[in-house]
Amino acid sequence: MKITRSRIALGLGVVVAVAALAWAFAPRPIEVEVAHVTQGHFESAVEEDGKTRLRDRYIVASPLSGVLSRVTLREGDAVEADAVVATLQPVLPPLQDQRTLRELRARLAMSRAVADRAQALAGAAEIELARTRNELKRSEELARGGFISEYKLDNDALVAQTAQKNLDSAANARRAANYEVEQALAALTAVERGTPGAAFVLRSPVAGRVLRVAQTSETPLAAGTPLLEIGDTRQLEIVAELLTTEALQAQPGAPVVIDRWGGPRVLAGHVRAVEPGAFTKVSALGVEEQRVRVLIDIDSPREQWQALGDGYRVTVRIVTRAVDNVTLVPASALFPLPGNGKGESAEVPGAMAMFALEQGRARLRPVEVAARNSSAAWVRNGARAGEAVIVYAPASVRDGVRVRSRTE
Repeated sequence: MKITRSRIALGLGVVVAVAALAWAFAPRPIEVEVAHVTQGHFESAVEEDGKTRLRDRYIVASPLSGVLSRVTLREGDAVEADAVVATLQPVLPPLQDQRTLRELRARLAMSRAVADRAQALAGAAEIELARTRNELKRSEELARGGFISEYKLDNDALVAQTAQKNLDSAANARRAANYEVEQALAALTAVERGTPGAAFVLRSPVAGRVLRVAQTSETPLAAGTPLLEIGDTRQLEIVAELLTTEALQAQPGAPVVIDRWGGPRVLAGHVRAVEPGAFTKVSALGVEEQRVRVLIDIDSPREQWQALGDGYRVTVRIVTRAVDNVTLVPASALFPLPGNGKGESAEVPGAMAMFALEQGRARLRPVEVAARNSSAAWVRNGARAGEAVIVYAPASVRDGVRVRSRTE
């Protein structure tokens, strides 16, 4: 049978058409975003807004009734310890009754009791500082021999710094308590002598700055009226109100990153204490939350944050876990491990998986996640450093399908 050219051409056309149709309807590789598994440092942290406050603030009040002379100090003025901050002209006639004398004597006795307590607390703070310094010295010796971790050494150093600040605070409280004794004794002496025209001076208990002036003009005052509020702005701390579930992870000594406070650099700090009592706070969405206050000390040099004052807003990131040389997978590459068709996980509840890119195909792989943060997950098993994984995997990606990186 003789084959004509027209039949050959028709056959070739059919073959080309079938090939074109097969190519047109053949499944295309799915375009995906690709990232890589890395080896490095992992941190998990709790982030929350915080507010600065003075560790100690002192209120200068009128110890007796009288006429206050005009106060010349204003907010922000610096004062030295024992400096005169106000002058009071006692009103003597009503102060000579027996009830007033008994009140002033009781106030003097109470002030002395407070001073004794402050003295005892200062002594306890000195003992605690000596203990923490001895512990730090032992840790330094063990660290030189490689017997303890760097984390333990850093934590002991932070504990010693906290003990030093607690001693400074206790010393200020002792000076303020002694000042209260002197003021109470002077008020009682002025009343008992009843000397007309004798001015009574009020002095600053500590060195610092004037935070608030409650009375500025000359005016009659009753005993106990607040006049000035004084504090040392160099002794700042940060208060962050964390959810109770998060506060359990913020252990004393944990490092803290202080950011978004308005300055040019990030500050360093550490958790000094977590208050034992929680309180109820209503969120912006109207939900009642149980929160607890976490107290944070600033470790960066004073020169870097001297512009900060009392009541300033900051953002704190409390590091709850930090490990080196671990396998890190992008958090966007992980998803719950698909079920086995019965509504149950193929592995264990909460098991995670990822799609690894192998020879142009997606391979479903279970992984063991030790911890995760907002950007990465620390994976113990199931991933190798350097391999490519699919991030933000589309719903069409399945185990074994062909995929192609969008960057190719």
